[in-house]
Amino acid sequence: MVDLTTNYLGLKLANPFVPAASPLSKEVDSARRLEDAGAGALVMYSLYEEKIAAEARQMARFFYQQSLGHSEADSFHSVPNHIQTHQKKYLQHLEELKSVLEIPIIASLNGSSLGGWIDYGKQLQQAGADALELNIYHVAANVEESGEQVEGRYLEILRELKMHVSVPIAVKISEQFSSPIHFAKQLEIAGADGITIFNRFYQPDINLKTLEVVPKLELSTASEALLRIRWTALLYGRTKLSVAVSGGFHETPDVLKALLAGADVVQFCSVLLERGTGRLTEMLTEMEQWLIEHDYESIDQLRGSVSQQNAIDPSAYERANYVQVLDSYSYPTGVLR
Repeated sequence: MVDLTTNYLGLKLANPFVPAASPLSKEVDSARRLEDAGAGALVMYSLYEEKIAAEARQMARFFYQQSLGHSEADSFHSVPNHIQTHQKKYLQHLEELKSVLEIPIIASLNGSSLGGWIDYGKQLQQAGADALELNIYHVAANVEESGEQVEGRYLEILRELKMHVSVPIAVKISEQFSSPIHFAKQLEIAGADGITIFNRFYQPDINLKTLEVVPKLELSTASEALLRIRWTALLYGRTKLSVAVSGGFHETPDVLKALLAGADVVQFCSVLLERGTGRLTEMLTEMEQWLIEHDYESIDQLRGSVSQQNAIDPSAYERANYVQVLDSYSYPTGVLR
């Protein structure tokens, strides 16, 4: 039997398949189905500081400012105990998942202020989270903000939070950093236990009828996996961080490539939303069959064997790949040129 266990953020998982933050973790029943399908761990949907702040402003308006224009209502300031805020619901749901699931639960935190990252990080640890994934969703749209300052924002949040929590922390980054490997090393020095590559920044659209900028949600496609695989191969052996890949993993061959490149776990979201939780079981079975057919005894034996450090042609992960791809292109038959 093949040993599918893996270590991620200091946690021993039964296998490297980890459902990413998604609506599938919002209900206990769907979370149970993910565990039954074979998930090695589960990343919860994100706790958003903006939602907590918005609710607080709404509460202030309806409960604490009710006397404006009506002085007789000045004494009625109590907030009903049954009010379920985003924060309270998340913490209660985390506690409930911990009580019914056996797999580790990784809480996803999406803050907007340094105090928020620290406060909510502490609360997530107290509620039982086995680890935290910091979803630092920052779009560098300020012309006065340098790349170094953007990185400094991430590092400051991480350093401060590490002073207040003891559970492992993974930092989820985007592919838009100019030197991801250098930045990963800085995250390691600052205290990160792992890194998740990459965050998908959803792109707004323009409505041509109203000329409004509108949100647009598009699920990942399999073509996105190659970017994650490449940077995993470049990262392997250069830091001690646990590496999770996220975005575009829909098929078993891509999962195997990520592990060969050096990933510790693979996160899934879009494929589970599109094809159901049963797809997790199918891919686990397909992966195990491939490992048996190729005489692998464990995931550890496989991991990193085709990283840049161990590849037959290490240059293929860098500029050489670019040149070879361009030289290999041929025009379709019948196309005028």
